[in-house]
Amino acid sequence: MTTRRLTMAQALIAFLQNQYVERDGVENPFFAGAWGIFGHGNVAGIGQALQQYADTFRYYQTRNEQAMVHLAVAYAKMKNRLQTFACTSSIGPGATNMITGAATATVNRIPVLLLPGDIFAERLQAPVLQQLEWEHSQDISVNDCFKPVSRYWDRLTRPEQLLTALPEAMRVLTSPADTGAVTLALPQDVQTMAYDYPEAFFRRRVWHIPRNRPDAALLRQAAEWIRASRQPLIIAGGGVHYSDATAMLRRFVEATGIPVGETQAGKGALPYNHPACLGAIGATGTRGANLIAREADLIIGIGTRYTDFTTASKTQFQNPELRFININVAEFDAGKHSAIPLVGDARVTLEELLGLLEGWAVDPAYRGRCADYNAAWDAEVERIYNLEHGPLLSQGEVIGVLNRLTRPQDVVLCAAGSLPGDLHKLWRTRDPKGYHLEYGYSCMGYEIPGGIGVKMAAPERDVWVMVGDGSYLMMPTEIVTAVQEGIAVKIVLLDNHGFASIGGLSKSVGSDGFGTKYRYRTASGHLDGEVLPIDYAANAESLGARVFRANSRDALADAVRQAQQITDRPVCIVVETDRRQRVGSYESWWDVAVAEVAENPDVQAARHEYEVRKRQQRHYL
Repeated sequence: MTTRRLTMAQALIAFLQNQYVERDGVENPFFAGAWGIFGHGNVAGIGQALQQYADTFRYYQTRNEQAMVHLAVAYAKMKNRLQTFACTSSIGPGATNMITGAATATVNRIPVLLLPGDIFAERLQAPVLQQLEWEHSQDISVNDCFKPVSRYWDRLTRPEQLLTALPEAMRVLTSPADTGAVTLALPQDVQTMAYDYPEAFFRRRVWHIPRNRPDAALLRQAAEWIRASRQPLIIAGGGVHYSDATAMLRRFVEATGIPVGETQAGKGALPYNHPACLGAIGATGTRGANLIAREADLIIGIGTRYTDFTTASKTQFQNPELRFININVAEFDAGKHSAIPLVGDARVTLEELLGLLEGWAVDPAYRGRCADYNAAWDAEVERIYNLEHGPLLSQGEVIGVLNRLTRPQDVVLCAAGSLPGDLHKLWRTRDPKGYHLEYGYSCMGYEIPGGIGVKMAAPERDVWVMVGDGSYLMMPTEIVTAVQEGIAVKIVLLDNHGFASIGGLSKSVGSDGFGTKYRYRTASGHLDGEVLPIDYAANAESLGARVFRANSRDALADAVRQAQQITDRPVCIVVETDRRQRVGSYESWWDVAVAEVAENPDVQAARHEYEVRKRQQRHYL
């Protein structure tokens, strides 16, 4: 048997660069390279290997370990999970910085490979720098913290363990149902150990991404339920995009007349102006989508896991005769709410289901009602886009200016704060991949590195990162990465002087925005002084971005047009907005528990309203 003598780290990189995926006959390398920050825990092992293979497996430098995982997640999401990055860190804080990114990947079911350095396997040196000691075991390190946020976890204490660990890692990374963060903890000494690896281990391997089909009997039962329904509703989730099923969904909808409500991950499943598109659904949904959902007698969930935002904390659906059909690659999600579980790929499942529904469609009056809701919502969006309440712009007006001036194929990206809710309701999505929200984990700091990842995945598109000042301060350092790589991500930074989203939520539960504004502490001991004079434009400029200040509608429009001409570096447009001018909720609710007893009468009133809403919650059995 032919062998190749390599260190474990060298063998790892040699293996990764020969892994490919294929779906529908199209092949591509699964790894686009590796992001990393080096320290004593990986510089002599993975670092040396990446340098050795730098011509065939590209290394990218980042500024924050959490950020590089976000970047990889955004890239993989934009690629419909068919390509991703590896991310390597040193031991200790370098490793644990990646845990938040790992959680983001696993919650959203996006593949990313994490390679944190670990303590010495031989233990002679212990305790080493940055080692966590535990008196009940010597086989514990901070990397054990990755276990609950990883879909696959392993610690490699011998170089030959790579032969079994890496195929398992690839099995999970390429699984449509089980994917997420994969963590391989690599002791720093083992990374440098040599072994005679079989040459066959490094052969070009193609992992087929299947389009699994559901059980035929369950498919026939689902068709019977649909034919018997009077007010069915589709909820389109991220699985519609990952399976590349948007065109098939449109065919299905136009043939049957069943309207569509979209989750954050599913937005763009239909164009915003399609008459069957009711837009956002749930706690951040449109009036029409939520009214139809309230009355629906059948929900067809496609690639959704039914988060509390989608179900309005289980108050969304009120028809006592309601039934569910769930199309999902994951059996766990397909079975939710006592549904008929159609475990399979969204595209082929819709295709087979459509064949069983030939000649059937919803009542024309129902189809017309949904089209009326679509038109009415578009008028409401236009109203919010043009509030002109001044002197500061509202968040909705900023969204409107950007939406009108960007191209259909451009991408808007966000993750946290009040922006995701407003974008979910207001962004007119014209391209299936034109809307990128990380809302499974809603991780502050995702936005800028995420924008870089999307731009790398789709360099032909402009990528517009919308971020509030609170999230911006979490991760502005990746502007430096965009400068270094010449990535022209475009950042629209909304300065509302603090955590405006939670400020509004605080008011709604009677706490008057406590602890959410960026203000000086006064002699009273409270944070109720003048607004902090933070110059975000100066900060972004100091990191290398081209900066524009825009505090009016015309100035913002001009800045957007200028930003569109810049193709070699990141751009940051800073806009001061009115945090008091908010987009309302529409026929929906979100469960945030309110104090049962309190001295504040506003909290007491909020608790009363909370108890009224709680009575509307249901188990869907």
